[in-house]
Amino acid sequence: MPHLRAWLILLTVPALCVALFLMSAPPRHNPFAPVDLSDRVGLGTGHQLARAAKHPEVCFPALDKAGVRYTRLDDTPKGEKCGLYNALTLDQTLTPYSATLRMTCGEAAALYVWERHVARPAAVEILGSPIARIETYGSFSCRNIAGSGRLSEHAHGNAIDISGFRLEDGRLIDVKTHWGKGGKEAKFLRKVHSGACDLFSVTLGPEYNAAHRDHFHMDMGPGSACK
Repeated sequence: MPHLRAWLILLTVPALCVALFLMSAPPRHNPFAPVDLSDRVGLGTGHQLARAAKHPEVCFPALDKAGVRYTRLDDTPKGEKCGLYNALTLDQTLTPYSATLRMTCGEAAALYVWERHVARPAAVEILGSPIARIETYGSFSCRNIAGSGRLSEHAHGNAIDISGFRLEDGRLIDVKTHWGKGGKEAKFLRKVHSGACDLFSVTLGPEYNAAHRDHFHMDMGPGSACK
C-alpha cells in the first residue's frame, strides 16, 4: 500500500500542476483557450491554430474577430485529385500580398498570426522599416511535392510559398539573395523563418533543399518539420 500511495502521488502532482497552470496562465499559453488571432504568440498558440485548422466552426469566426477580410469558397466536389475545402480567397489582412491567395481557413489563420506577430514587428525592429508587401509564389496549386509522386499541400490550398518582403522604404528583402549573405537582412529572414516554425505544421527554407533555395514553404498539413 505505501508503494501504491507513492505512485498515486507521483501521478497526481504533475496533473495538478498542469491544471493549475492552465487555470492561471494567460490564454496565449493555454492550448485549450478560445482562438484569438490578435493575441501575442505563446506556448499554446501552435496548438490553438492546429485546432482551428481542423474545425472550421472555430476558424472562420476567429478570422472575423481579427478583422481579416475574405471570400469563402465552395468546397470542391469529392473525388477530385486536387481541391479546396473549408477554404477562402484572402481579400485583405494587414499587409498586401503580391498574388491572389486561395487557401484553407486554417492556413489563413496561421498566416495572419505570423504576419501580425512575427513578420511585421521583425521588419521594424531589425530593418527599421515596415513591410509594404509580402512577395509570394502563391498558395493553391495542383502539383506534387518537388521530386516525388506525392501531392503537395499546395494541392489543397494548405500551404504558401513566401519569396521576399518589399519594405516601405523601397528595399526588397529576397530569400534567394539575402538568406546566406549575413547582415540585418539575413537576421530578419531567419527570425521570420523560425517564427513560422512555431505556428505552422511544416516550415521549409533554403537549407532544406535546392527546391526551396528561393522561398519559405509554410503549411498546415499533417506533417511536422522546421528546416
